[in-house]
Amino acid sequence: MKKKNQIYSDDFGVNLNRALRFLSFRPRSEKEIRDYFKIKHVDSLVSQKVINKLKESKFLNDLEFARWWVEQRTLITPRAWRIIKIELKQKGISSEIIEELNINSESEEKNDLTMAIKLAQKRLPRYKNLSRQEIYQKMGRFLMSKGFDYDTIKRSIDGLLQE
Repeated sequence: MKKKNQIYSDDFGVNLNRALRFLSFRPRSEKEIRDYFKIKHVDSLVSQKVINKLKESKFLNDLEFARWWVEQRTLITPRAWRIIKIELKQKGISSEIIEELNINSESEEKNDLTMAIKLAQKRLPRYKNLSRQEIYQKMGRFLMSKGFDYDTIKRSIDGLLQE
């Protein structure tokens, strides 16, 4: 006898509704949908049909998802570009799509520095009563947790403390 969540695993309509409900929370990559169907024990042929239908209906688009992810990671929860690239890879986004986003090393470095300075400026009031060395340590740890490299961290903290 099948488990309750496996009873409808072959049903296209039920799984399409599952996928749409899953997509209602936030955009997803194709890999995320495939992984979701694996967890739900959906037959691979049915999952492929549902994914094709979602693509056809423009509910599933890895390029649009990647753009949305980068926007979220630069505006709402800032991260270093190399971390964003790693996250996109984990979400199943291909290297070609990541390259299509026009993230080259020059703009990456410039954007990383800009984001690090912005994060450091927000954080600086918390450290107003600390010595310069303690600010460097605490701010450095904070920025490192966001994925920034040593040079970017040093340049952003130096820039802030000179002001």
